[in-house]
Amino acid sequence: MKVSCTRSSLSSVALVFGLILALGYVSESAVANPNGLAKQINPGLQAGFYNGRCRNKTLDIQAFIEDEVKNQYQIDQTILPAFLRLQFHDCFVIGCDASILINETSAEITAGANAGVRGIDFIDALKVKVEAKCPGIVSCADIIAICTKAVLKLGGGPDYPVQTGRRDGTRSNAQDVDLPSPFDVAQSFAFFKPKNFTLAEMVTLLGCHTIGIAHCRFFKYRLYNDTSEYDPNMDENLRQKLMQTCPQNDVASDNEAFLDQSEEIPHIEKFDISYFSQILSERGLLPIDQAIGRDPSTNTTVSDFVKDPTSFNTKLAQIMVKLQAVEVLTGVNGNIRKVCSKFN
Repeated sequence: MKVSCTRSSLSSVALVFGLILALGYVSESAVANPNGLAKQINPGLQAGFYNGRCRNKTLDIQAFIEDEVKNQYQIDQTILPAFLRLQFHDCFVIGCDASILINETSAEITAGANAGVRGIDFIDALKVKVEAKCPGIVSCADIIAICTKAVLKLGGGPDYPVQTGRRDGTRSNAQDVDLPSPFDVAQSFAFFKPKNFTLAEMVTLLGCHTIGIAHCRFFKYRLYNDTSEYDPNMDENLRQKLMQTCPQNDVASDNEAFLDQSEEIPHIEKFDISYFSQILSERGLLPIDQAIGRDPSTNTTVSDFVKDPTSFNTKLAQIMVKLQAVEVLTGVNGNIRKVCSKFN
């Protein structure tokens, strides 16, 4: 299922729909330390991995990358959902190895599920700057992880010590991209459980829908009672509003609506728990969004986030570290690309 997570008309795959179905195996769960941050969950990754590794031993290359992201965010805040999607879609398919960045015929980026993925040009340009300061040291996979963490914090999401030490993959095939889209909790969790993720973690990751938009074609059938997927329990005020956005007989256009259906602008533009409040009020836009609010197995987690808003960022910080460690290449595996969009 394609869902755009920018405010533009670009279509994209839902951030977490693909994530639910393709997260790689992680052998150890993230656990919180007394500061609420995620501990190391892969022996090949560590916070501050690049300290002292550049030819200028005092250069903080991670801080340099974060500053570049901050500068870009001030120009274009839609890089937040763009980088979240890029990170998720990279990790979904054979792990977090920057394979999604490869620009070749039949590479991952050419798969339909990756249509509209943004941020690759920015990372390619950033890699040039990084190579000038610290040649042959920083992987493209780590640049994605650092950029995602930096922009998430800028958008009101959690801060956490991003763990680095990933190496880049040497394979990128469109045929490896298999990202079907779940519609209910059971279907979603059937893919989460074998990957060592819990229901609560699934709900937390779906909280990334606090930002971004979805096109009419992915929820329009819920609005009209002559369709098999009509949802009579949707908030009626929301239904009437969405019917104006997505007219039943208008097949030529494919308008868009915010995933977070709060009436207040600060909520739909900021990473917060408004998304969870909305689905408890039967105002979820996508089927899986509303499903986690209704299903008894996930409703408690949704309610807990609404009752304790700070817990969402705490939990998400832990799970982002876990996500970014999915099937990573470290040590002598993989390599460090000179150009992120090309194999060495």
